[in-house]
Amino acid sequence: MDLTNKLYKVFLIAGSEPLGTAGMQADIKSISACGGYAAGAITCIVDEDTIKVKSIQTIPVEMVVSQTYSFLEDVGADCIKTGMLYSQELVTAIGDVVKKQSIPIVVDPVMVSSAGDKLLQDDAIQAYKDCLFPYSTIITPNRREADLLLGKSLTKDNMKEYIPELSKWGNCVIVKSIEDGDYLIDVFYNPISKCFKLYKKARIQTKNVNGTGDTFASSIATYLARGYDMNTAVDKAENFIYNAILYGSNVKFGSGYGPVYPFYENLSNFLKEDIQYAAAIQVEQYIL
Repeated sequence: MDLTNKLYKVFLIAGSEPLGTAGMQADIKSISACGGYAAGAITCIVDEDTIKVKSIQTIPVEMVVSQTYSFLEDVGADCIKTGMLYSQELVTAIGDVVKKQSIPIVVDPVMVSSAGDKLLQDDAIQAYKDCLFPYSTIITPNRREADLLLGKSLTKDNMKEYIPELSKWGNCVIVKSIEDGDYLIDVFYNPISKCFKLYKKARIQTKNVNGTGDTFASSIATYLARGYDMNTAVDKAENFIYNAILYGSNVKFGSGYGPVYPFYENLSNFLKEDIQYAAAIQVEQYIL
């Protein structure tokens, strides 16, 4: 079979961390699990453990931009997804890149880690609004990031009033993890249809939530790259991230915030393969 036209290419512009739980590493796993082809330019290198971010080393902006054009001008992408951009200079530069594209742009405005560590410089927040959001197809802030962007606190009581402010550039928006007692609500808003859709989910009791934003946004990007409409892409991404959290909820991983498990649909095959291997070893030992 010729797969040349079957690679649904998602180009990532995001940071890298050593745990494999968030950033570019989480993006690649999510895209692969959802049927896409992941490529990307690394924006920064983060030193962190499961408890805290220790340091951030940025990659020169001109290198990030050059890598991005190297892929887009030669291979081409079906969607671009941005993650941790960190500085005003980089946000502005990436805005200049994406405004020239005619493909979906998924912007995950990475600002705060699961542990509460700040992941961008102060002046980068305004740069998102001025230089990147106007060219985005959808933005995917969590509730804390939405608070920073809005300059006020978002709750379940005021969310329908405030969330449209995050789509004033013409983009769709989904705000994640608005608290409602024992539940969390994700709120999707489409400014064209003026339609709200709420995804209300019971909390999963786990600390394995690092990289959930990256994983979720990358799954949306992959379904858009595969040609799904926005509403369907968000629906499928919501199902994907819920199961990825659920299946990873009991994994032992360090002493802090661990990863989700995006390959849950393949888990039965992995377990079956392990059982078959163990049985073959037992037979071999019995014969010997």
